[in-house]
Amino acid sequence: MAISKDLLDILACPKCKGNIYLTDDGYGLICDNCRLLYEIKDDIPIMLIEEAKPLEADAGAKNEG
Repeated sequence: MAISKDLLDILACPKCKGNIYLTDDGYGLICDNCRLLYEIKDDIPIMLIEEAKPLEADAGAKNEG
């Protein structure tokens, strides 16, 4: 895991200020409240609301295929 537990403990969703957690594959951070995925690029979490990816779009694409 590229992001330390200490950093994960202090990070919060920039939109709702709620808890976030690391994805199973370690490539992003998820906020369940906002249903957003914040990607991690070069071991740096991209915590910009406008760059976050909605989780609903991913779930819909999986169900259609």
